[in-house]
Amino acid sequence: MNEKGVIESLGKYRIVPVVVVEDPAKAIDLADALTEGGLPLMEVTFRTPAAAEVIRKVARERPGMLVGAGTVLNREDLLSAANAGASFCVSPGFNNFLVEEALQMGMPFFPGVLTPTEIEGALGTGVRVMKFFPAEQAGGVKYLNGIAAPFNHLGIKFIPTGGITAANLGSYLAMPQVLAVGGTWIARKDDLEKGNWEQIRNLCREAVEIREADS
Repeated sequence: MNEKGVIESLGKYRIVPVVVVEDPAKAIDLADALTEGGLPLMEVTFRTPAAAEVIRKVARERPGMLVGAGTVLNREDLLSAANAGASFCVSPGFNNFLVEEALQMGMPFFPGVLTPTEIEGALGTGVRVMKFFPAEQAGGVKYLNGIAAPFNHLGIKFIPTGGITAANLGSYLAMPQVLAVGGTWIARKDDLEKGNWEQIRNLCREAVEIREADS
C-alpha cells in the first residue's frame, strides 16, 4: 500500500492499537480480535525480538489488515520491517537520515515530534504526518494545539501517542489536526499474555463507540 492509501486508512479508522507482542504464535488471534472489534489495524513495536515475525505472519495470513512497525530506531529496524511486510513505520523521535532512507524505499514513515523545531525538521524531509509523542506527558491536547498552531495552514496531521486511554481519546479525536490516535490500552500486555481476546475485542468496540460519538 502506498503512502496515500495508508494515510487514508488511518484517517478512516482513526485509532491505532499499539501492540508489544512477545510470542508470534499469538499474532493471528490478536489480529482477529482487533478486526472483530472494529479496528483492523495495528502498530507492532520493535521492542521485542518477535516483532518482525509478528508483522510477517499478520501480513501473510491476514492481508486485509493494515500492519505497521513501531519503535523503528535504525536502518536495521527499517529493513527488517520492510522485509516482513509492514505497510508503514513509526519512530518515537525524528531522525532525518532514517526518514530520508524510508522515503527513498517508498516506505510511509511517521516520525515522532515534540517541538516546533522537530516539526520543521520533518517538514524539511517532506513528511506531512507525524507522531506526537509522548502526548499526555508533554501536555496533551493543550500543548499539541499550541505547537501545531503555526503550521495549521500547511495541513499537516499528527498521530498522538503516549498516555492515551478511553478517558481522553475523545478530546484528541476532536482536534482537526489529529489524523489518528495510537494507544496501548486496547491490547494490554497482560491480556496478550493471557490470550484474553474477548477483553481486547471489547476495548476495541468501546474505542470505536467513542470515535463514532465524536464524528
